[in-house]
Formats: sequence, structure tokens, C-alpha cells
Amino acid sequence: MSIVLVTGSAGLIGSESVKFFCIKGYDVVGIDNDMRQDFFGPEASTAWNKAHLVENYPTYHHLDIDIRDERSLSKVFAKYANAIKLIIHAAAQPSHDWAANDPLTDFSVNASGTLIMLENFRRHCPEAVFIFTSTNKVYGDLPNTLPLKEQEMRYEIEASHRWHAGINEAMSIDNCLHSLFGASKVAADILVQEYGKYFKLKTGVFRGGCLSGPAHSGTRLHGFLSYLMRCCISGKKYFIYGYKGKQVRDNIHSYDLVNSFYHYFKDPRCGEVYNIGGGRASNCSILEGMALCERVSGKKLQYEYISENRTGDHMWWISDIRKFKSHYPDWQLTYDTEAIIEDIHNVQKFILS
Repeated sequence: MSIVLVTGSAGLIGSESVKFFCIKGYDVVGIDNDMRQDFFGPEASTAWNKAHLVENYPTYHHLDIDIRDERSLSKVFAKYANAIKLIIHAAAQPSHDWAANDPLTDFSVNASGTLIMLENFRRHCPEAVFIFTSTNKVYGDLPNTLPLKEQEMRYEIEASHRWHAGINEAMSIDNCLHSLFGASKVAADILVQEYGKYFKLKTGVFRGGCLSGPAHSGTRLHGFLSYLMRCCISGKKYFIYGYKGKQVRDNIHSYDLVNSFYHYFKDPRCGEVYNIGGGRASNCSILEGMALCERVSGKKLQYEYISENRTGDHMWWISDIRKFKSHYPDWQLTYDTEAIIEDIHNVQKFILS
């Protein structure tokens, strides 16, 4: 038996990983205690997604465990140690704003939880592959120092600039404002790298842009495209925070991200780091995303503009994914932003009806 262990298994990336690897013929053990509901309220609960996975994927085994529970996690790793081939660590507290209200919980989930996962990996199944879903927020607000130009619907960088194709892994993570969420993810990010480089374990860090897809339980504090479409369909007011709504995000479908995990899993490296996202092929500003959601849904979005931007928020982020593609040339993006929005709409129109 070959097992893939997934944390945050009922969330966006976790559930996509469950489906992907079950279809590939693996047994998947998922760990998720629906802390997303604790973070963001009932509308963000992943219980519906857990139920879908349990009902439709016979080789999926769900465990309601907190990743900070070292004793329970150790028992899981000990039970499956000889069978675990891949660990996808997708559990996290994902919000800037939430972290500022409870820094201790944010750090315990993002940093301490990751350390507990890594130690169990090292002790019980060191021949396996460990993949960590990091974030572009490890770069803090340094991207905001780029020479951006304001256009009608977005901020953009000149075509001659060395990062016009996207920001690559050479950008510093130092001397900038990260938010407490960004800081806790930096700690986890560096830990995963170090377990690869120091202990020579096969660990990969994927610094994602805007991760999206129909399984996202989008909420006001997290889940850009999912929550935007939810507001468009339901008539709920959407709030734009600063930068005139022209801040740019690159968007990657959860399937394309998990497929990148699969390519890494087949040919892993020790302590490698990748910026991953939609890149130049799939990106939009908030204003552009609003227009796409309105066109796809056929409904008018109700929104309010708040001039104060979120602390540490990026004015412009596009991932340079060329490093990953150079290492894994067979991997390709299959969704652009409009296709992602259409996929989200096709699911949410039934959930919200």
C-alpha cells in the first residue's frame, strides 16, 4: 500500500490533492479538524467538502486531528510509516487580518504545526517526499517598491523591467513588512527548506500566488475569486480595500497546483523553493476580476470601496514560474483566470441556490 498524507485535507488545496491522488491509485489519509470555521465563521466551514470526499473516494481516510497535537500526529505517522510516500502539508491559518488579532494561534498553527509535521516526517518516513504550501507573502511588501505604473484597471510594470515576466525566487524576504501571517509562514517556509538542506530530506516549498478553485470556502478575509463570485451570485456586498481596486493577483487553479506537486513528487529535490502561480498567463486586478465575475454570472456585483489597504498587501504580484518549468518541463497550466472563475461559478450557483 502506498499512502499520501494530506493536512488541511478538506480545504481547497488539500481536497484537490485528495481527489488527484485517489484517482492516481493511492490511499490518502487526510488530517483536517475544520479550523477554517473557527477562523472565519460558519460560511467558511469545510465540512461539506469533507463529506463529499468521504462519500465519493473509497480510498480516502479522514482523521479529525489538529496538526498541533503532537501525540496524535505521532500515532498516525507510526501507524502508516512504512507506507507513506508523500506528505502534502496544506493546513494553515491563511489570513493577514486574522493573524493580527491572535498572533499566538496563528504562529502555533503555521510555524509550530509545520515543525511537528517535519519532525514526524524525519523520524517515521524520511524516504518520503514532503511538500509545503507556502505563500508569496513571505516576500512581505517588498514587491510594492517595484516601479509600478497606474493604468485604467490595474497597476503594471514596464515591459523592459527584469521582473515583467513575474517575480522570481531571487527577491529578498528581508527588510520589509510581512504582517504577522507572513512572518509565521516565513518561519515555516525556512524550516521546510532547512529539513531538506540540513537533513538531506526531499522537501519542496511552493510559494503560491492566489490559489483558487471551486472547492474554496471563500470568505471576506480569505479566498479572493471564490468570495468575489459568492458575493456576485448572492447579492452580498463585496469590500475593496485600498489601491483603487487595481492591485493585481496571479491566479492558479487548485488542479494545476496539485499537478505541479505531482511532477515534483516524481523527481524531488532537497530543500527546493518555487514561486508558483498563474504567472503572465493567468492574472487580474480586483476590478478586472469583478468584471469577469459579473460577465460569467450575469449578475451585478454590489461593492464598497474602503480607501485603507490591508497591512502588507501587494499592489502587484505575478509569479515567475520559469524556474519550476525549467525543472519540470512537462508541467503546464491548464486554466486561466476566466476558466477558473467559470469553474467556481458552476459549483457555487448550485451551492447558493
